Amino acid sequence: MDALRHPDARIAAVAALEQPLRRRLYDLLVERAGWVGRDDAAAALGVPRSVAAFHLDKLAALGVVEVDYERAAGRTGPGAGRPAKRYRLTVDEVGASVPDRRYDLAGRLLADAVAAATEHGEPVGEALTRGARALGLEIGRSVADADDLTGWHAVIEALIEHGYQPCVGDDDVVLDNCPFHRLAEEHRDLICGMNLDVLRGVIDGIGASPTYRATLAPEPGRCCVRLDRV
Repeated sequence: MDALRHPDARIAAVAALEQPLRRRLYDLLVERAGWVGRDDAAAALGVPRSVAAFHLDKLAALGVVEVDYERAAGRTGPGAGRPAKRYRLTVDEVGASVPDRRYDLAGRLLADAVAAATEHGEPVGEALTRGARALGLEIGRSVADADDLTGWHAVIEALIEHGYQPCVGDDDVVLDNCPFHRLAEEHRDLICGMNLDVLRGVIDGIGASPTYRATLAPEPGRCCVRLDRV
């Protein structure tokens, strides 16, 4: 399904899941891994059927879920009533894909830092910090200019484009994927620090600071950096 291929559609889908009930519906569909009806969803979440239906249809309009119709078992013909709507996640579900790895970016930054240390006597750590921040600024400005986006939407798009798989909460963004995963496992302090500097540069390049702040917040199975609204 192609509904989430366009950047604006992906941003809208991620933003839609910031609404708590829609996020709970999404999590329910992930758990069920198949078709779920309105009655079933309402019962599982403890909300009125009309409320569940409203939010499921919103997710369908954004391409996060697909819709089908099913008649009650054993009921056919003119008196069988209207088929019931049911929903399941699209193939391109939000944030669910083979994890992106960007070892090319890490290699570029590390090589440039070593070169600076060799040629100018600059400490490797300082050169890496400077280079990572410069790369982040470049990424942030590029996203903002190319897609005519600003602030929050531009930050989310930059994270999506570079494989971070952002999960938007009420006051923060947790990154479900680390583009430098294997390197971070072996050299955590070095790579996580580099990653933090890149993302701080992205936020500054977009012009989203001081509204948003990148901090280290390591959690198993996720990127070590979290974005907070301040």
